[in-house]
Amino acid sequence: MNKVFLIGNLTRDPETSETSSGIHVCRFAIAVNRSYTGADGTRETDFFNITVWRQLAENCGKYLKKGSKVAVVGQLQNRSYEDKDGIRRNVTDIVASEIEFLTPKNASDAFDDDAAVVSRPARREKPVLEEIDDDQLPF
Repeated sequence: MNKVFLIGNLTRDPETSETSSGIHVCRFAIAVNRSYTGADGTRETDFFNITVWRQLAENCGKYLKKGSKVAVVGQLQNRSYEDKDGIRRNVTDIVASEIEFLTPKNASDAFDDDAAVVSRPARREKPVLEEIDDDQLPF
């Protein structure tokens, strides 16, 4: 299984383009903070390149900008290429299948009235667990 879930902020404005067959593609990078701090108290940050295709790419190009917070669901994809000096480089990208825009509409100039606003789910009460006897377990 190859599935990645990330939440982070765009490090630059998204770059959108079209393939020769007219398919939209959008590329951007996000910064994701690690869940722990180093010995000196600073939090490490990882940077990931994201590629989005088709209608989702159009929406990302239209509504996202540097600093926007997004949730990304996608797959890791490895590729290699030769740079201008002839050195073989390996790159890992995330090809996104889902993007949630997490920056509130009123917090950014990048969103207009047509943009979807992500709302927080209603709080659910914790379920009450009943105690059962070990003899009732099926294993």
